[in-house]
Amino acid sequence: MLRVMIASPSDIPDARDAVEAAINDWNNANAKSKQVVLLPWRWETSSVPVLGDHPQSLINAQGVDESDIVFALFGSRLGSPTPDAVSGTVEEVERAVDSGKPVHLYFSTAALPNDVDTRQLDGLREFRAEISQRGLLGEFATTAQLGHEVWKAIEYDIAQLDLGVPVLQSGTRGVRFSAQPQQEREVKSYDNKGKPRYSNRHWIEVTNSGDKDATDVVFESVGDDSSMMLAGADTPTVIHAGQTRRINVFHHMGGGDPDILRIRWTENGEPNVQDFHVG
Repeated sequence: MLRVMIASPSDIPDARDAVEAAINDWNNANAKSKQVVLLPWRWETSSVPVLGDHPQSLINAQGVDESDIVFALFGSRLGSPTPDAVSGTVEEVERAVDSGKPVHLYFSTAALPNDVDTRQLDGLREFRAEISQRGLLGEFATTAQLGHEVWKAIEYDIAQLDLGVPVLQSGTRGVRFSAQPQQEREVKSYDNKGKPRYSNRHWIEVTNSGDKDATDVVFESVGDDSSMMLAGADTPTVIHAGQTRRINVFHHMGGGDPDILRIRWTENGEPNVQDFHVG
């Protein structure tokens, strides 16, 4: 069993929920075969009320010190200061790093709230600039994207931790596709006052998590009235076992059909097809 701490300031409860949901989904899909169970830990639901020290010190002792992996999330706030750090979340991150635990930091790229606290935002930007010199940082625009990032981090951590647990061998699984929509905000241009104009870049990550290569793979956008267009996806390709491919996506105005990605491939000489809702 691995305890996974979810740390963040109070402004992004939906992101905290998304991380916990991704952990539970990973357990449902992998706990039996990998003989590993992940236990999410959140101070608001898992901490034990007790007196005798500063609240942050108690969270550190019950949460950080007893956890094996830490996910830290930031939206538009840095958090409330503690006696030892600029915020509780920052203190938890630093304590986990000093203890040698895997720490994954993700920053939201979603639109800022209208009532954003500019002092908190300035502090967060300063912290991000400083900590970006000490490792790789993650971003998320939606909770769905965050959930996908959590799965990737968990798989990485379990491989790195080398737990030595037995892995139950199942029969041949063949090709197993998953399709995860992604987006990233990027600067498109600047107005006459020098302020950036942003646009969203969209793509779909297609992963073959099976143990067989998929050949003659082609991608299609399903529906006569879909707003989704795929870039450079009509040439047959091969997606090897364990490999991920990125498909760039464009959207046009209108279109009443849902966004559905259809994957066609050949496996053991037989044609296969599977649809994924990616809207």
